[in-house]
Amino acid sequence: MNIFYAVMVLGALGCVFGLLLAVASKVFEVKTDPRLALIQDCLPGANCGGCGYAGCAGCAAAILAKTAPVNACPSCSGEQTSRIAAVMGVEVKAVERRVAFVRCNGGDRAGHKFERYVGLEDCVAAMKVAGNGTLDCAFGCLGRGTCVAACKFDAIHINARGVAEVDREKCTCCMQCAAVCPRKVIVSMPYAVDIVLPCANHEKGAQAKAHCAVSCIGCRLCEKNCPSGAITVNNNVARIDYDKCTSCGICAAKCPRKLIVDIHSNGKVAPVVVA
Repeated sequence: MNIFYAVMVLGALGCVFGLLLAVASKVFEVKTDPRLALIQDCLPGANCGGCGYAGCAGCAAAILAKTAPVNACPSCSGEQTSRIAAVMGVEVKAVERRVAFVRCNGGDRAGHKFERYVGLEDCVAAMKVAGNGTLDCAFGCLGRGTCVAACKFDAIHINARGVAEVDREKCTCCMQCAAVCPRKVIVSMPYAVDIVLPCANHEKGAQAKAHCAVSCIGCRLCEKNCPSGAITVNNNVARIDYDKCTSCGICAAKCPRKLIVDIHSNGKVAPVVVA
């Protein structure tokens, strides 16, 4: 009988405490907006940080709180962004797709301070060698893959010449590669452009030429011959203003270093999409 009474008492206590917990869960329930889960389901889940928030959960919360736009995630496709806009009951404006671009094409065509580097396969580590890196060019890509490790979308790799190269179809323009690049040679550019100039060397012509076989030498031939004024030389290196560029290709034809190239020689132009 003692065992029977003990079981009965414990059972009764269990029922009472269970009832109390059920009541407490309802009284102290923290209500969450069901839209939060819907927004988070639309995000890629890579937690790349390209939006400026602490992962996709932080981005979703900011969108829901209307402190961030519905297209805050640079990794979302147009369809994903449209779904988020539908959840929030707003319209989203179409914006031009952008991708990362490496402003260097040197690699094995650039001068090296020594024949072989032995050390960590990391650009920051290589920067600590020989004062300012393993290259004679103080502005070139070191090719040790720090950007590759940072990309969560497998959109950047070291090419056969030893330079980081972006896969434009995979790139979401989260720019995490640019954030970790110690040489700061990775920039954002419109996806639809044809003409690119992969160099960031600010040295004067003779020095730049001595340090890399394909560097910009600031000769200004591209600047002088551009009919739309889209290309200018500042601090010894040419830059393209894509708001003015018409992709005529004259700068590429006039460049004596054959540095300026047409990456869409077949005339392919991407449509404007929701980012």
